[in-house]
Amino acid sequence: MATAARSRAISLVLRRMRAPLLVLIGAYAISVLGLVLISGSDATGQPQRMDFFHAFYVVTYTVTTIGFGELPHAFTDAQRLWMTATIYLGVVAWAYAIGSIITLVQEPALRQAVREGRFARGVTSLTSRFYVVCGYGDTGSLVVRDMSDHGLSAVVLESHQDRINELLLEELDSYVPGLCTDAGHAANLELAGLNHRRCAGVVAITNNDRVNLRIGIAAKLLSPHLQVICRAELPETRESLEACNIDAIIDPFDAFADRLAMGLHAPDMRLVQEWLTQPPGRTLPRCTHPPRGTWVLVGYGRFGKAVHRYFDELGLRTVIIEKDPVKAGAPAGTVAGRGIGSAALEAAHIEQASGIVAGTDKDADNLSITITAREINPKLFLVARQNARENEALFRAAKLDMVVDSAAIMANGILALISTPLLKHFLRLARAHGNDWATRLLERLSPLLNGETPQLWTARLTPQEAPAVGEALSRGELKIGHLFADPGERDRRLPWLPLLLVRGDTEQLLPPDDTALAPGDAILCCGRWDTFHRMGWLLTDPNVLHYVLTGDARPQGSVWRWLAARRANV
Repeated sequence: MATAARSRAISLVLRRMRAPLLVLIGAYAISVLGLVLISGSDATGQPQRMDFFHAFYVVTYTVTTIGFGELPHAFTDAQRLWMTATIYLGVVAWAYAIGSIITLVQEPALRQAVREGRFARGVTSLTSRFYVVCGYGDTGSLVVRDMSDHGLSAVVLESHQDRINELLLEELDSYVPGLCTDAGHAANLELAGLNHRRCAGVVAITNNDRVNLRIGIAAKLLSPHLQVICRAELPETRESLEACNIDAIIDPFDAFADRLAMGLHAPDMRLVQEWLTQPPGRTLPRCTHPPRGTWVLVGYGRFGKAVHRYFDELGLRTVIIEKDPVKAGAPAGTVAGRGIGSAALEAAHIEQASGIVAGTDKDADNLSITITAREINPKLFLVARQNARENEALFRAAKLDMVVDSAAIMANGILALISTPLLKHFLRLARAHGNDWATRLLERLSPLLNGETPQLWTARLTPQEAPAVGEALSRGELKIGHLFADPGERDRRLPWLPLLLVRGDTEQLLPPDDTALAPGDAILCCGRWDTFHRMGWLLTDPNVLHYVLTGDARPQGSVWRWLAARRANV
């Protein structure tokens, strides 16, 4: 791909510079030939003709205005006359060539070809697994930063150059190639490394559903083995993506509406999801209990419709405020208005409501709605939708009960899918259990985390990822409880929790310590970052595993083993 991009740039230069090069070559050829044919004289006055080498040398330093003089002998009048014509001819030819070069440098097509070549070389140079991220808006920037913080590489395609400039200014832990282009074209996806041996997947999160659909289809057709994650806000886009067997489809509005509804009927289950999908190392989200009762919903767009649908499923009474109820398709009883003033809110009986959701597509309106509603009813549970990341400080200062940050919701979900694919299966199984089950899980997790969101990782018992455990697995000796042992002190228990054990097609939630492990098992682990590294030591070092299983610390290295054998014989 880098070679193809470089070839396009070279081809464009050759096409644009063909005429100027021919003019220069012609001017030099005529000047040199004339100087060779015109007879001169040496120091003694004898006739002498200049050879082609000396003629070319004289024309070169004369036309470029270096001006060494008349070499190797003084010129005759005929030669001087010819050199005068040569000077004018050469200056005109060079002026034409230089003007063409300046025009070529300013040519958008050449600059794009050069950028593509530089981008392709950057992609080719990547040595670790990477994802192609299509769209570098609020969500894309969060995804790329979180990926970089987790040691994952990314390649960015974005249709706006100013956002690519923002990417270049970001202080990321790893180099992220970025290109301003239409990610919906299959050729651009291939340029971004779709067929690269280290490409792990594609993340399509532009703000255009049709573009995301094109990206998803192209990725699945060209590289069916890759993981493809797409954003979809329209039902028809979701249906099309599902028909293409896209691995994950993310709708930020539906995701938040689901969490809000879960907070009403299973608040601890919602908190489990919050803890596990937030980036590790952040302060644990606090438990919020949205009240049941009448809710006021301001805005009946895609977000408002999603919230209303979930509220209906829970049997909650909802009063909707929409500036154009007929156009939005709002149900009967909707209050016409924007909600930023007290009139519409009072018409919706905000003083009797339990909570309000300000879900318009304008941040200023949402803040105004919640502030006005709080003045009328100070006991309201306040929920507001945040559309732009730059307004984060304003929403934080407003001290709302819940903020719908769609960019963060999508970024957290995407990172969880990329870094720990088993988390999706765990959350699916966990939701089948009640809120009491989630409460007990939180009680087990809380002492392990020290007030910070956990690190999630997958321990796969394969020869590639856990070379030390093969023999113990074949003998049936290894149990989950052994993985809790500290490699440095086997009687000390590592602070982590197995959330899910996957063996073939079977899935087991929260497997107990005495669960026997088998080759190929995958364990979704939850704990702290230092625990992840210590467990990796146990799974990859046979001596450490032997110590954990038997309590016998075998010496490492041939010299130490030889000394230990001699001591035993003595």
